[in-house]
Amino acid sequence: MTRENAALLGAIEALLFVSDEPVTPSRLARIVEAEQGEITAALKLLAQEYASDERGFQLREVAGGWRLYTHPAYHQQIEEYVLSWDTRRLSQAALEALAVIAYHQPVTRQGVNAVRGVNSEAVISSLIEKGLVRETGRDRNAGNAILYGTTRTFLERFGLKDLAELPPLEEFAPDPETERAIRERLNALEGSTLDIDEDVDTEDDEGLEDDDDLDGAHDWQKAEHDDPDDDER
Repeated sequence: MTRENAALLGAIEALLFVSDEPVTPSRLARIVEAEQGEITAALKLLAQEYASDERGFQLREVAGGWRLYTHPAYHQQIEEYVLSWDTRRLSQAALEALAVIAYHQPVTRQGVNAVRGVNSEAVISSLIEKGLVRETGRDRNAGNAILYGTTRTFLERFGLKDLAELPPLEEFAPDPETERAIRERLNALEGSTLDIDEDVDTEDDEGLEDDDDLDGAHDWQKAEHDDPDDDER
């Protein structure tokens, strides 16, 4: 694939520009009537061009498709421009609960509580409303408690191709003792009999619209707090 096929590249750019979710190469191929391999090569070429030219946006492969994102270098300016950004930022409590669910899914609310040490019902409800978490099944050994997992929107918003791209848990533990305590709590949750929804992360989810597109991929530690009234949300 070279720049000689400018019409194809232009068509792909236009479709990516108007899309509000990752677009798969197969879908693009159907629309522009081209071979899927040719589309994949074109997407990689565009991504390389944007990176080498240091554009204000990037083309990333996330959640099974490709999507345009703003460049992380300009997030501060974008944050100042988007006035509604502060109202949709995740609180520290929400980030904690989301991290537990992401790293130990499927997990019950009681499991999240055990790791965090506080009631997480309101926080989980907030994450569900934001489209980052969804119900994935039931734990028959825990009173048929609801199991939670992350969504395709979670992958999309944090710039992940799949859950395997989550950074190692130890990167976020401040010291070995804390890391050991976290793992002990997580291991204590093992052994449940689970009824799991096999469609996790495959259905369309309603997300945060424009807010978390401004975050860098899986940047847990840099997110700021909500206002003080949102301690448990």
